[in-house]
Amino acid sequence: MLSFIVLLQTVAGAAIASMGAAIGSGLAAIGAGIGIGQIGNRAMEAIARQPESVGDIRSNMIVSAALVEGACFFAMIVCLLIVFLVK
Repeated sequence: MLSFIVLLQTVAGAAIASMGAAIGSGLAAIGAGIGIGQIGNRAMEAIARQPESVGDIRSNMIVSAALVEGACFFAMIVCLLIVFLVK
């Protein structure tokens, strides 16, 4: 009986970890989407105010978006590791 309870807790813990990883991955993707959208929004506002500095603003926007996307990929990889390694 005790071994059944221990086995049940182990399986439930893995299921909860997988569910938490899936939710975390989704939140990371949503957060990155919102962040990149805000970067684009602010860049367009800056270009509208100072059209002569389009090149600088665009390059800074691309670098910032790449950093946000890199953080999102890192979060998704961590979530995938949790899904596949927690058993």
